[in-house]
Amino acid sequence: MTPLNQRNPRSKRAKRSLALLFIVSVTPGVFCFGQDRPTTNTAITLNQKADGYRGIWYFNQPSNDEYVYKYSGGLGTYCAKHKPFAIYRPEVDKTFFCYGGATKDNNRRLIHMVSYFDHNTKTVPRPTILLDKQTSDAHDNPVISMDDAGYVWIFSTSHGTSRPSYIHRSKQPYDIDEFELVPATRVDGDQRVPITNFSYMQAWHDPTNGFVCFFTRYGYPAKRTICFMHSADGVNWSEWQRLAAIDEGHYQISGLGRNRAGSMFNYHPDGKGLNWRTNLYYIETTDVGKTWQTVDGTPLELPLTTAENAALVHDYAAEGLNVYLKDIRFDSHDRPVLLYITSGGYESGPGNDPRTWTIARWTGSTWDIHPITTSDNNYDFGELWIVADNDWRIVAPTETGPQPYNPGGEIAMWTSHDRGESWIKSGQLTAGSERNHTYARRPVDPHPDFFALWADGHGRKPSESSIFFSNIDGNVFQLPREMKNRFSTPIRIQARH
Repeated sequence: MTPLNQRNPRSKRAKRSLALLFIVSVTPGVFCFGQDRPTTNTAITLNQKADGYRGIWYFNQPSNDEYVYKYSGGLGTYCAKHKPFAIYRPEVDKTFFCYGGATKDNNRRLIHMVSYFDHNTKTVPRPTILLDKQTSDAHDNPVISMDDAGYVWIFSTSHGTSRPSYIHRSKQPYDIDEFELVPATRVDGDQRVPITNFSYMQAWHDPTNGFVCFFTRYGYPAKRTICFMHSADGVNWSEWQRLAAIDEGHYQISGLGRNRAGSMFNYHPDGKGLNWRTNLYYIETTDVGKTWQTVDGTPLELPLTTAENAALVHDYAAEGLNVYLKDIRFDSHDRPVLLYITSGGYESGPGNDPRTWTIARWTGSTWDIHPITTSDNNYDFGELWIVADNDWRIVAPTETGPQPYNPGGEIAMWTSHDRGESWIKSGQLTAGSERNHTYARRPVDPHPDFFALWADGHGRKPSESSIFFSNIDGNVFQLPREMKNRFSTPIRIQARH
């Protein structure tokens, strides 16, 4: 692969900035932290090693009730609109992953961590400290992608525009020890401009088209405008394409099928505030964003700007329900399957029950919508695994945890043998925990030994947070919080029923 600095020449000023970046990244002990504030355009690339796996604890919006916050907990694999967090690569038999980490002395200081699980040795190395994001906001958690040559890419997202965003690439294929800042640019009219800010990044890579990314841009023109971009090399990106800007904006979750990229999204009605989110929409492209269509092939003119449009899957606004997006997959026919929760409102507590986990599957002619189960918080989060046509699974904290009605709980595995029409709880992975387990994530092309990744944390007060994974059989392992050696074996966790 051509070196990055040969593909995109920079000005003298930019070269001086990158020279400074290099000095910072290789200087031992350089580790700066700040409060939530704007930072300079020079990323602090650390390329250091941590002595264990520790996740960030985060809260959002005090609620002044017994639940303390709108949501909170161990959110190292947060949030729903960040994807993916892990990727299995058979070429080296490793699952590479990232997460929002914390320092040894402060579980609320966000640092971006990168590591892998070696399926041959069943061990993990000391994780790499990539970046100090200079915030305590878990909305700035990283996501991971990998190109065909095996280079590891980390997209460091931001929560709005007050902090910059970064793209890093590993210096060597299949290696996490050293990363370099990517001088990424995008088309903007008749010029190219640096990419310095994006929110809620979802970074996918496919062999034909390279990087395919869905993300959010604040104030463009909605408060949260959902967008799309693509790049063959990760350095030179397309123009940012607006997908929808209805009322106050959207959340979206995306995914890649064999021959399409799709986005499902909700919207924030005018005048109700961003805590109100409703309706379910779906759009897709089969030509990397040149054209967009509904699930039945009806062409769309983007961005969508009205709530009543051809992309509507179900009108939940008419039912007075909020919609919380979880996952999108494509079945063996390359048809979308959507996973989400509906509830009566945003506040924690039994007043907004039921929180109904729901599946919407496109049959080829209609959306087939079925309930799965219920849980006790809107921000309970899990994803959908399609192991085979007759083996669909959801791993999620659907069981009541030690902090009821706060995000997360005890992790369970749900299974469907009829493509989502009916579900059974096939196993409970955790029980008797001290802290709620949160945000179970599915690796890209998951290996059976590293099937789901998540963190834990107290739902009502700051706490330590550990990182866990499970295999396909539901056995749970904790990544070591402290390591004396370069490599360590994850700790098998026995559920205390």
